[in-house]
Amino acid sequence: MQIRELSIAGTFEFTPKQFADDRGTFLESYRFDAIAEAIGHPLDVRQSNVSVSRKGVVRGIHFADVPRGQAKYVTAVRGAVMDYCIDIRVGSPTFGHWDAVLLDDRERRSIYVPEGLGHAFVALTDDATVNYLVTDVFRPTREHGINPLDETIALAFDFPASELVLSEKDVAAPTLAQALDAGLLPTYDECVAWYTHLNELAALTTEKDS
Repeated sequence: MQIRELSIAGTFEFTPKQFADDRGTFLESYRFDAIAEAIGHPLDVRQSNVSVSRKGVVRGIHFADVPRGQAKYVTAVRGAVMDYCIDIRVGSPTFGHWDAVLLDDRERRSIYVPEGLGHAFVALTDDATVNYLVTDVFRPTREHGINPLDETIALAFDFPASELVLSEKDVAAPTLAQALDAGLLPTYDECVAWYTHLNELAALTTEKDS
């Protein structure tokens, strides 16, 4: 499995090695040890979600309060999406920046989005099916959104705005500036403290097992 860190520190792209023959294809889509090596601790998967979207559908920008937050390991198991991670951590060196990875059923890449970052994607095909492994269950009172069409963030979509399909909830979500003013955004310091806590727990577990 090839691992590449994205332009926002702590976010990673995972590209599996595929083995094809006359029967079809086999690959490892998730390896706990590969993820742990990259991010410093194992992924504590507490829920798995699946979404199916028609072409042009935008889901996000979504994020959760930290701690504990909700890290995500995202894979497109059918079709294709452009997947975005957005740094909304107040005080981060890359605050307001984003990066994107094409997730599809050809290269079968995955993206890891740590706690405290915003996440979104746009479906590039009909019936685009996305699987998310997440580190906490859905907690409505701790989940938030930012309008994915916020011009300050300026996510690049390969569709005219008139062809994008958003939920009423995402359309009504605040802009990044409004979320900042409302005190909804996580801070960089509290996110780093949480990552450090997870890394320290992983180190203690390793010591106990050795």
